[in-house]
Amino acid sequence: MTQSNEARPRYSSKRFLPSPFASASWLPLWLAASLLMPVGASAQKAKLPKPQTLERGVQLKRDPATGELHTISTAGDTPTDPGPSGVIRSRVAMVEVGCSVLMPDGTPVRGLTSKDFSILEDGAQQTIASFDATTTPASIALLFDASPSIFRQQSEMRDVARSLSRSLAPEDEVAVASFADRTLLLLPFSRSRDLLTSALASPEINYVADTTQSLIYQAVYLTARELFPGRAGRKAIVLLTDGQDSGLGLSWDTQSMQPNPASPNALAFEDVARELGAQGIELYVISTENRPSAMTAAWLNAARGQSLITPDARRIGIPAYTAYLAEIVRQAGGELFFLHEMGSLAEIYHRIALGLSAEYTLGYYPTAGTARPGWRRVQVALHPAQEASAPGGINATCRDAYYVPASSH
Repeated sequence: MTQSNEARPRYSSKRFLPSPFASASWLPLWLAASLLMPVGASAQKAKLPKPQTLERGVQLKRDPATGELHTISTAGDTPTDPGPSGVIRSRVAMVEVGCSVLMPDGTPVRGLTSKDFSILEDGAQQTIASFDATTTPASIALLFDASPSIFRQQSEMRDVARSLSRSLAPEDEVAVASFADRTLLLLPFSRSRDLLTSALASPEINYVADTTQSLIYQAVYLTARELFPGRAGRKAIVLLTDGQDSGLGLSWDTQSMQPNPASPNALAFEDVARELGAQGIELYVISTENRPSAMTAAWLNAARGQSLITPDARRIGIPAYTAYLAEIVRQAGGELFFLHEMGSLAEIYHRIALGLSAEYTLGYYPTAGTARPGWRRVQVALHPAQEASAPGGINATCRDAYYVPASSH
């Protein structure tokens, strides 16, 4: 996966100042200047790091015994990560599931308790052992499609920065990356809102490579694999794209989602879903395409817990690339938005941030004991009294499943 294209070099912004302790006479002046410096001035001087190409120095290798994909450093045969680091593991004491509860208009519902929820794993009722309704810090990676097809949307990035700065808690950390034929990390996880604004105003966020490729799922996979290991708390990727991936060869044939035996080390849709499911990373997708008329909320709810890549979806006119966006969101948990029906990017990012801030975390010990490798289906529901407590009902949005990697045994 090593790329020959390099990120555009940036000039160093380091300033070489004399040490404040170089002479005793200089010390009072330095102290006075420090006291007079406006609050936030140090953050304003902070500069973005040099963009990193996530594909650089990384190869993919599939374990023939387990069928799972791993990232391998080209400098050696050592995996670049220590394995999935989310709260869900095959021998972990507790499974944790994030859940957003929303009114029909998208307003978060607060004030619920553990008694308002029920959880099933693979059809078996589970006992809620922990319940967190606090605003624990979140790790949110913003991922922008920089391919020519959505280039015009990048003019709204400054509004997005302002909206996020207003909506996020001070402890929340944000990373920024953009992609076309490769993935550029513009800002590693940071609490600095000044750096966030700089990253979203950076020329690299809307770079258009000399290619027609848009490697959407590769960018999601590498963002999850390279940025999130070791991070605790709520985790989310927010993806802006048209959905037209040119890397995986996805079609209405469901076999196209699976690894290809002829190219065993190539990324597959299933690998992306597994990575998100193993690390507990929610995925929020903002599609720049129009919502298919048949993809109504009722249609999506009717297909809950089932694959959306079906002959029925094809028959009613849903484009395959949009169906795959909805499918990856269904598996990872999160939400699919359509920009043209929401008004503005800033409003969508504001809504996502508010939803994450009001998310409930439910923990349970699986009744089956140690989880075996593979997908475990999870169903979280509100008790009927809560569902009927508002006109039009309220909706609990959670992931449908989590993944237990064989490598974590």
